Amino acid sequence: MPRITVVERDYPAIAAKMGALGPLVDELGVTTKGLTYRVEREVEYLKGKNGAIRGGPADGRPSLVRDIHACETILALSGTTNGHLATQGFRTLEQRTGTRLADLAAEHEGKRIAFADTQAAPVPVITSPEWSGSETGGRRYSPFTINVERRKPWHTLTGRQHFFLDHDWMADLGEQLPVFRPPLDMTALFAEPGIGDLGPAGITVRYLTPHSKWSIHSEYQDNLFMLSLSRGGQTIWMSEKDAVKIGVADNDWIEAVNRNGVVVARAIVSHRMPEGTVYMHHAQDRLIEVPRAETSGRRGGIHNSLTRLLIKPSHLIGGYAQLSFAFNYLGPTGNQRDEVTVIRRRSQEVVY
Repeated sequence: MPRITVVERDYPAIAAKMGALGPLVDELGVTTKGLTYRVEREVEYLKGKNGAIRGGPADGRPSLVRDIHACETILALSGTTNGHLATQGFRTLEQRTGTRLADLAAEHEGKRIAFADTQAAPVPVITSPEWSGSETGGRRYSPFTINVERRKPWHTLTGRQHFFLDHDWMADLGEQLPVFRPPLDMTALFAEPGIGDLGPAGITVRYLTPHSKWSIHSEYQDNLFMLSLSRGGQTIWMSEKDAVKIGVADNDWIEAVNRNGVVVARAIVSHRMPEGTVYMHHAQDRLIEVPRAETSGRRGGIHNSLTRLLIKPSHLIGGYAQLSFAFNYLGPTGNQRDEVTVIRRRSQEVVY
């Protein structure tokens, strides 16, 4: 069962509190993936780096007033950018698992990545218990290498990989074992046009937002390799057949619209894309070439402008090992990507 906690709010002081790193991190530490990190040293570092708040309910706490303060705080409190925390976390895991792990981060125990470092150039991150892959010794990230090579238990009820979930709700849903579930019928649920429908507004396609080959949740575009690949803005990949139906050529400006929002991007027309489906790679750089949408008159959106949150009953299982809620880890499925959108060729004379 979830734990219900009473929280007292001093509402006139909320803005002041949100502009500072609160005192609970000193008392409780910072917990992620089942590990709690002691961060007293980082709090003192942030007071010097960001400055301390003077007066009010946050008096003496590290500042979060400016955007760069928030960035420095994130970097200071993550083992992937703070070698001291990465090593501390692995040593805690060693005591819990009896497995040698701290050497994975020991070479970077004194390393700290600051925001200025990320502005200067791409910076390799530090191997940390927050993730399951190892980048020790310059290795490229691959998931679950620490579990396999160092025999670190998986974050499951048994410590092993699970293909069978012994939970009443999963049994009721018929999903105790991996099963195929077709995409949600967005036409029936939300009156969206049917896949393949062609009309004056454009063609209706299934809209997916996978990670790209070059990034996950962000891109560092300002280097020769990425600039050479760049089309000069956001892109949507579509099939040759769908492109012909709406008169789109490779690199044309297109506009994608549904009940959630609008996106303006260049089309990448490829034989590798199946008819009826488009890709807009996750978290593309929007620093350049973001024209106004004809549909809304506003800047033309991002990949998530067209998606929506859809909660599945199994997402609400709590307090059961790996089937437990954690911020940014809600759910075993990607059904929030069961989305459709209408794409059309827009005016090629774009306005910024």
